[in-house]
Amino acid sequence: MLCQFSFQNFKSYKEETTFDFQAAAIPEFSASLLGEEKSGRLLPVGVVYGPNGGGKSNLLQALSCLITTVVKPIHDLEKTREDIVIQQKAECEPFLFDDTSHDKPTEFQVYFRQGKNEYRYYLALKEDEVVSEALYWRAFGGRKTGTAFEREESNITLGASINKASINTSVNPKMPYLSFLAINYDIPVIAEVQKWFESCVIRNYANPVVDSTVMISKNDDVKRRIVQALNDMGIDLTGYRFDENEKQLYTQRTVNGKSYELRFMDESDGTQKLIAVLPVLLMALREGRLVIIDELDAKLHPKLLRYVIAMFKNPKINQNGAQLIFTSHDVTTMRNTVFRRDEIWFAAENDNHESEIYSLYEIRREDNERVNNTAAYDKQYLEGRYGADPYLRNMLTGGDWE
Repeated sequence: MLCQFSFQNFKSYKEETTFDFQAAAIPEFSASLLGEEKSGRLLPVGVVYGPNGGGKSNLLQALSCLITTVVKPIHDLEKTREDIVIQQKAECEPFLFDDTSHDKPTEFQVYFRQGKNEYRYYLALKEDEVVSEALYWRAFGGRKTGTAFEREESNITLGASINKASINTSVNPKMPYLSFLAINYDIPVIAEVQKWFESCVIRNYANPVVDSTVMISKNDDVKRRIVQALNDMGIDLTGYRFDENEKQLYTQRTVNGKSYELRFMDESDGTQKLIAVLPVLLMALREGRLVIIDELDAKLHPKLLRYVIAMFKNPKINQNGAQLIFTSHDVTTMRNTVFRRDEIWFAAENDNHESEIYSLYEIRREDNERVNNTAAYDKQYLEGRYGADPYLRNMLTGGDWE
């Protein structure tokens, strides 16, 4: 499960930026939280709102870049341990609106839980070469942090948990050492980290190719669950089948006791989107995966989007710690009946064309100190706090939170 992700000098983000999945101490939707109290509860869902060009997609691409940088060489050499659902490698590009950032590395750091351990992985890239890299771990509730390895350019130091004479510390500068170890050795700590990276699902539904790509399962139980979910959303399918000869997906309906079929391409855009995304989401819920989706709400009615969100927040459905991160323009879902305050984030550019993100929980906590026994915000203060972006100001002063 993802705990926290930080990065800097990536596309429209210049300064260090942190996206946090650790739950704040608020009572909202407490039953939906993941993990145990003693190790810290985690959020099942995170949504990023913001104007076009504000940095929503780049935030998700930063996390996708880290994941695909690690996974791609493992996948290319057919050494994966998990079924991978990744669209394409996200390119690593530095911030370009100043005179110095293009000469600096892009840095990523991710905290996540896998098995009985929590891991911290750091990676710095410059012109597709690894500048620095490190992997640390500790057991839940443990105080001692173990070092798997540390790397500064070509110099690699192994920690006690994997330090063996047989392990090679010479690696191609373009390959993460984590990937190299996963490909060439069977080391429990590395295998556990590899499994987490490979389990992450990345989809970009702004891409029309992805929008029309459907995962087909021949498992009858999986098909039944997909059809049931569609029925729950008001799509009255009775089944579907894939014609191997035509390479065509057909949906099935029963009208007046007679079964009829319709080509997938003849369904509405919204139904096509649901049929494409549901197998991915149900797999993630079943296997406890992290799902990263750009423009999940595209072509979806707000009611259907709320249904998708609710699946991840329902502990009876999400029993294995699945998480969903997505971008959205649909402000109708920004309600306290749908999200916790710490599940909502905003992305916007400042006056220097640098993207920044804000958590609604942190913003409301800071701003409530400025409010004088009323829910009204001081206009002059708001404009100073959030700049000239009316989209962000309107979003923050709206909503249903007290």
